[in-house]
Amino acid sequence: MKEYERKQLLERVEREGATVGADIPETIDVQGEDVNLREFVFEIKRRDTIPAGERDRVEQAKKNLRRERLQRKQRLEEADITREEGEDFVGAIIGIDRAMNALESLGATNIEDEAKAKEAADQKRWMSFLKQALGREDSSSRGRF
Repeated sequence: MKEYERKQLLERVEREGATVGADIPETIDVQGEDVNLREFVFEIKRRDTIPAGERDRVEQAKKNLRRERLQRKQRLEEADITREEGEDFVGAIIGIDRAMNALESLGATNIEDEAKAKEAADQKRWMSFLKQALGREDSSSRGRF
């Protein structure tokens, strides 16, 4: 493969909207093990939240996917490969990115919800403390200090 072709492929991998419209690969070899990636991602995304028992499994999967992505990108950058092999690497990397985005978006939503719930609980405790400290524990003083 010519150097300018390699640069074009690397640019496609790093493009901001590269994953738009991309499919998650059905299966992918991650660290020498075949993984049913699409099935795994859809199984996790079907749930509203990640159960506590599955959290470690999802985090490990994201870690393995990041590692696999890095290794494939390095091979694309450095290995003596053909243009077709490079295209295959680009497709796999973009598919991995798509899967990671799907898994990350689920986690981010949960973190935001947890933060909001904690903030609401903190506010409630603070208001209760202020009412108690000011001696205004009855409901008629609501909103006044």
